[in-house]
Amino acid sequence: MRSAAMLLCLSVPLLSADRRISIVWEKAGAQGEVQVSRGTLASGKPGFDCAAKAPCRIDLTVGDSGVTLGEAATLVTVSAAPNSFTFFLRDVSSEWPIFIPEYGVAVTTGDDRRSYAEIERAVRSRGLQSKLEQVESEPEESFDEAASNVRNLQVQTWLGLGRDIRIFAVGERLDWIQPRFHGYEVKLPEAEDKPVRYSLLTGRGWGPRDQIARRLEEGVLPILHAQLVDEDITYEITAFTTMETSPLREGSGRGTHFLVADGFGHGHMFTPEQQKLHDSLLPAETNQPEETVLYLRAVAVNTSGAPAYAFFKHVSPSNVPASEWKFDSVRGYGVYKSGRVFSVATLDGKPLPREEAALPLAPGRSAVLEIRLPHRPISAERAVKLAAQDFAARHVEARDFWHGKLRGAARVHLPEKRIEEMIQAGLLHLDLVTYGLEPEGTLTSTIGVYSAIGSESSPIIQFMDAMGRHDVARRALQYFLDKQHDDGFIQNFGGYMLETGAALWSIGEHYRYTRDDDWARKVAPKVVKACRYMQEWRKRNMREDFRGRGYGMLDGKTADPEDPFHSFMLNGYAYLGFARAAEMLERIDPAESRRWREEADGLRRDTRESFRAAMGRSPVVPLRNGRWCPTAPPWAEYRGPLALGADGGSWFTHGAMVSRDSLLGPIYLIFQEVLDPDETASSFLLRFHNELMTDRNVAFSQPYYSRHPVSHLRRGEVKPFLKAYYNTVAALADRQTYTFWEHYFGASPHKTHEEGWFLMDTRSMLYMERGDTLSLLLGAPRRWLEDGQRIELRNVASYFGPLSFEVVSDIAHGRIKAVIECDPARKPKTVEIRLPHPLGRKAVRAEGGTYDPATERVRIENFAGRTNVGLRF
Repeated sequence: MRSAAMLLCLSVPLLSADRRISIVWEKAGAQGEVQVSRGTLASGKPGFDCAAKAPCRIDLTVGDSGVTLGEAATLVTVSAAPNSFTFFLRDVSSEWPIFIPEYGVAVTTGDDRRSYAEIERAVRSRGLQSKLEQVESEPEESFDEAASNVRNLQVQTWLGLGRDIRIFAVGERLDWIQPRFHGYEVKLPEAEDKPVRYSLLTGRGWGPRDQIARRLEEGVLPILHAQLVDEDITYEITAFTTMETSPLREGSGRGTHFLVADGFGHGHMFTPEQQKLHDSLLPAETNQPEETVLYLRAVAVNTSGAPAYAFFKHVSPSNVPASEWKFDSVRGYGVYKSGRVFSVATLDGKPLPREEAALPLAPGRSAVLEIRLPHRPISAERAVKLAAQDFAARHVEARDFWHGKLRGAARVHLPEKRIEEMIQAGLLHLDLVTYGLEPEGTLTSTIGVYSAIGSESSPIIQFMDAMGRHDVARRALQYFLDKQHDDGFIQNFGGYMLETGAALWSIGEHYRYTRDDDWARKVAPKVVKACRYMQEWRKRNMREDFRGRGYGMLDGKTADPEDPFHSFMLNGYAYLGFARAAEMLERIDPAESRRWREEADGLRRDTRESFRAAMGRSPVVPLRNGRWCPTAPPWAEYRGPLALGADGGSWFTHGAMVSRDSLLGPIYLIFQEVLDPDETASSFLLRFHNELMTDRNVAFSQPYYSRHPVSHLRRGEVKPFLKAYYNTVAALADRQTYTFWEHYFGASPHKTHEEGWFLMDTRSMLYMERGDTLSLLLGAPRRWLEDGQRIELRNVASYFGPLSFEVVSDIAHGRIKAVIECDPARKPKTVEIRLPHPLGRKAVRAEGGTYDPATERVRIENFAGRTNVGLRF
């Protein structure tokens, strides 16, 4: 079926001096004026008053600029508060009239004398669906369905210990290892102070096919397992990181000072004082008494019925001349000309005798290669001690070490094993690149190869809080306070201007989880200083010439693009920062709390005013169902989506035409609580974003920057949420190791900002707080409640304290049961739990609460802290 958007071009004249158009309303009452930009109003009055006329119609002749694209294209604005709208004159067509039912208005050609009601009937008679309507009419999305339709990316695996920046990257094909100081490859004097990557090989090498499968140990631990099948020989590979000589135990390890770790993140920013301190710490922090070491074991097994050869190639520095290193066949060492040892290798427990080995194996027999690769080369004396280490014992240590980190977190059991594993693996992925000194030092929650950012680190820290790791979250938040500028400004990365508000938001979220007033008192001076900085920033923009175009809003770039405007995203984060600061200060300093509550309300009011004005000035766009939808720009100064070019400019960035509009755009205002999820403007944002800027309801380029999935969830739109949820993770994460890329085209590996938002979206799917109501399983797929399935969350953190609940499906006997427990001292007033029947059937009886068949939720009023809920079908 052809859509309105596809057919629009069939009837639109490309050039015309004058065009006759008609604007028709459904009801009486429209008043206002018509304004023409880049054209003229050739006939008809600019002002109109249909207060007593129903239906209302005005006929106009508009002088067209004759340009159909870009900043010279003619625009017509109908200012009729509160429903002002704008359209490109080029878009006016009788075949596809501009039809906006929410405003009760349509625009068509002057020779089309149909009434609004007739136009409405014609549009609806086509039976078209918008993209979101199509999602609602389809079965619920699943991971398997998504995976069959989107990219299948593989990502290098990072192995480390957490807190310590000395990590290793292992290539997707297991054919290289890269020692890293977090975001930067390790440089060596033996390589003329250039980065060194080590090549290795199991099997015969690159051939016509790859049969490589990778997986984390137990599906979750940062211990890499791989299977490589090379015809008759199968290689089982295990790799992990540990210390050179010290035992690896829970709580052991020194870590790296957060400021030094910060300096090894791309895009980091220091004040002069911070740079001085960093430089003084750097030598000692990067020259510790022992190295971290990557352990790798490859077991070759002949699975055929006849003798066959197994092949191994020892690690070698790929960008160091052969004259500068050698393989010591007596000791099995890789040695630089300097005498330092970069690897220790054994074959079946004895020193590896050759750099390249071809081993004949009888059927069923095996050979074992073990490699120990220090983060930086060590002396021959230390290599002897390293060679004496027992691989199996070190492996057990590593496993126990990571188990210990999981023991301190909440437990989640889900019917979908992949998602359950990704929650645990994700928590450890975040921890692996959260650096700082143990046991109580400030931590930096880095993101891929980058340093921490107030915005991008927020889901990382908040998920740690959600999983009960409040100590780690608190220390990670301290990073933003320790690095705060003297004037209160918070900025740590790439000139981004939104970190102050975003950091305050995360600080406020931590307080919501913990209600730790002692901590709040401790950090309050810095919180207030940050609020005052944003307050002064706001005052500088309280200019009358900014009315409707950024009055009272903060200005500045929000991400990589150099766009120093009154961005809605920037101001949404500032609003969250003010609002959470006010909430946190309420019990410890009521007067200060009131001050910032008023500032938050003022910023929200000013942002909404500029947003409404911008939406009225922005051109409407067609949806696939024949309707048209108002739009909005990412900042108050522009007209409409940048990609449409209404005010000119070149806006392509980060691999997509729509990146600025989608990833940094006005849709943030729903997520940031400036717009209510259910108001009409929010519906418009979600609709035009979905039509113009998504594929399978997933954003382009760096999709987790778009926060539309959780907005769907807040509106009760389960199917659109699941469409976005599954297609995004299937397209961007490694399906075997659960590591995320930043972009579809690669860029930063181990991108924990993306992983953090996946984890927080999962948290929202499972539980979400709104006011004094706790909502459970708002986004859970129906298939999770098939017969015999169980959902259990144990001691996750919520705004109402520790939360546990269990849902058991006994659909074979027509029952679903749930038990919900919350801290009685902090319990919510109301709990609602969604319990969808896997086949969509409605319950005939509810126990423990009131059942709403439309939403499939059971509502428990006056929740006492523990309750049992049951549905009968």
